[in-house]
Amino acid sequence: MKKMHLILLVAIAAAITVLISYTGNLTTYETIASAKQKPGKFVNLIAKLDTKEPIQYDAVKDPNFLSFTAIDTLGNSVKVVYHNTKPTDMEKSDRLVLKGRMDGDHFECKDILLKCPSKYKDNPEATEKSMAKQN
Repeated sequence: MKKMHLILLVAIAAAITVLISYTGNLTTYETIASAKQKPGKFVNLIAKLDTKEPIQYDAVKDPNFLSFTAIDTLGNSVKVVYHNTKPTDMEKSDRLVLKGRMDGDHFECKDILLKCPSKYKDNPEATEKSMAKQN
């Protein structure tokens, strides 16, 4: 076997290793129903806050306990328990990305990311100004 063939085989093996390591980091989003089928497994849920249900949070009594109900796009709901401070303006957020795992009848959340509605909705005035600048 030539030296060039050996170098080529090592390079291909390294490329395959790198590709496999990147595919392990890909994030998929689950629905509440699919997360319930994977108890104990770390998942990412996209949901919104159920404004009809109360939020349990008392910053004086226990600042590291937040409980609320989340609804996914299919209409399924689940109680979410988060052991950290309540994110600012959580009620105003259009969507929540909840990272955690199902634990019995509730979702044990480790991290909450808020999706701001203003970032995803068109602003008619800004669109008009942008179009005027292009013309």
